[in-house]
Formats: sequence, structure tokens, C-alpha cells
Amino acid sequence: MLTFEVLKECPQTGARAGRLTTAHGSFETPVFMPVGTQGTVKAMTPDELKAMGVGIILSNTYHLYLRPGHDLVREAGGLHAFMNWDGSILTDSGGFQVFSLGKLNRISDDGVEFRSHIDGSRHFFTPELSVEVQEALGSDIAMVFDQCPPYPSDYGYVEEAVRRTTLWARRCREAHTRRGQALFGILQGGVYRDLRERSLAGLVDLDFSGYAVGGLSVGEPFSRMQEVLEYLPARLPREKPRYLMGVGTPDYLLAGILAGIDMFDCVLPTRIARNGTVMTAKGNLTLRNAGYARDFRPIDGDCPCYACQNYTRAYIRHLLKAGEILALRLTTTHNLHFLHSFMEEVRQAIYAGSLEEFARGYLRPQGDLQDT
Repeated sequence: MLTFEVLKECPQTGARAGRLTTAHGSFETPVFMPVGTQGTVKAMTPDELKAMGVGIILSNTYHLYLRPGHDLVREAGGLHAFMNWDGSILTDSGGFQVFSLGKLNRISDDGVEFRSHIDGSRHFFTPELSVEVQEALGSDIAMVFDQCPPYPSDYGYVEEAVRRTTLWARRCREAHTRRGQALFGILQGGVYRDLRERSLAGLVDLDFSGYAVGGLSVGEPFSRMQEVLEYLPARLPREKPRYLMGVGTPDYLLAGILAGIDMFDCVLPTRIARNGTVMTAKGNLTLRNAGYARDFRPIDGDCPCYACQNYTRAYIRHLLKAGEILALRLTTTHNLHFLHSFMEEVRQAIYAGSLEEFARGYLRPQGDLQDT
């Protein structure tokens, strides 16, 4: 069960606000999905995420397949029950991780043979196995198995990845049988417009419940990503949700939103939080830096999150330097709250017809703000 409704669309940019509903509830779009790779959003409890207003999270097929195994999760009643999360879940297909984490041995049209990054064991991942794992996990939205070329890649390699991704998408479509679980296609093509258009044509013909733009935010310059976004999202079916994979900074999110993207995910806000970096509207703060040792202001004086309402930069820096777990919980809480609030502001700007003005005010040079 998945329904999607566009409630407001900007005639100048194509940005849109809407509502997406799954069997586990509704949430407003554009939306940022926190990443719970291994069945948990690092440092956060489900109750804390719900209190923040999060309606959907992302988990990872590759990681859960390797550990603890999809059969165990199915025995536990599915991923929702296993992790005690009653909101929506999107599972990625494992394709990106198979190529980026596994020690790759062989790619063929049949699938990918690789060694586990955990114990070196050998595995063979196919489109059908990716679907089987995601059906066992019981996510609300599953993704097709795709081949994601790195940047830079030559034209011939990307062309082959597009052909194979389309072939695998068709096989995923044929293998998918779980009622109530939506299946999204993933467009590839790198920065080559004709290959992007070829990928789009092949996947739209398969009539997926939604479409993701893959193969961006993989090392290409921001300007090259913008070039793809200028023409690609607008050609996707209007009535279906659009998802830009692996994007989680305000400038990249705004670029996607202005192009008509509805859904985003990225590990960045939780990853940098574990290194002591926090996000603000004026730029990132690296709280490990010595300049914060006697800074008794909150991370952001305008932020209502738990960390900002109760603790200072100096205290959080102390916790980071002492290796205390609370530091990571506080920085993660703030970063996820920041992005959730940012997306709320974006939605309000779309409804008010002021998104372009909002974007101009936000996209300014960013740096470390220890002196602000």
C-alpha cells in the first residue's frame, strides 16, 4: 500500500510539496529520511525519532542480509517488530554496498559475486535475492537491485551499467510478490544525458511505484549533479514520488527540491555527529576544536532540540574529548533535528510560494562558526 499526492507545485522551479502514505502512516514531502543502516539510527531510540516528527527511516538490505540475516528478521516478525519502529521503512537494495564494501570478484548479468566485508565469506547477490531479502524484512518501500558506477567512469562502463540495471529492474519487478510493499526503480547513467534518458525510458516502461535517481553524490562536482537535476526529475511521472539517493546537506537538498525531488537520505548527519561536527543554518561547527572549550552558548540559540535547550558547546566538547557516549547522542539529536526542521521550513516556503527566496538566503558561504 502506497499512495502519493502532490499538494502544491512551484510553477517556476517544479519544486513540490506532498504527502506519501504507506501501511505504517503518512508523512509530508519533501522529506529527509534518517539512515538506520543495521536496523537502528545510530545513537537514537525509535521514541526519540518519533518525538522529533520522523515518519520514515531507511535500512540496508546488504548489511541486514549479512548480519543478523533476513530469515532471523522474518522470524522476529519483520523489521518493524524487530527494531520496535512503527513508522515507515525504506530498504535500499544492497547494490551500492555490494559494489563499495564487498571485495568484488565478478559482475555478470546473473548478479554479483563478492566477499563479505565482515568475515570474508563468499556470496552471490542477484536481483531475485535482493527482492527476497527485502520482502522478508517487510519494508514499506523496497528498491530494485542496480549497478551504481563510481565517478568518474568512462562512457562504455556507464552504458553497460545502465543496460544491466534495466535488466535487473525487470527481474526485480517479476520477482516481487509482497502485497503492501512498494517497489521503486533506480535510474543510472552517471553524468551522461543520453544514458540517463535511456535509463529513464526503460524504467518508466516498467511502471514502478516510485523512481530514484541513483549514481549522484558519488564524488562528482556539485555542478555536474545540478546538470543532471536540471532535466531528469521533471521527466519522471508527476504522480509518483521521486527520490534522490545519498544527499544530506542543505545545498544538495535544495538543489534536489528545486528540481522536483520528494525524498532524500544520507548517512552524513549521523556520521559527522560521531566526529563532533554539528549542522547549523550558518554552517557546520566542529565542537572538538579548542575554540569551544569555554564557549558556554548552545550549539544554536534558535534551535529547540534537546541538546540545544540543555547543554553548551563547551560541555559537549568536554564529552567528546572524554569519549563519553552522551556526546554522540547529543550531536546526533541536534543534526537530525536540524535537517527535519530544515525540511519543514522548505515545505512551508513551497506552500507560501517563497522557495526561491528561501534558497537564496540559505545558500551562502559556509564554514566553521566558532567565533559567531
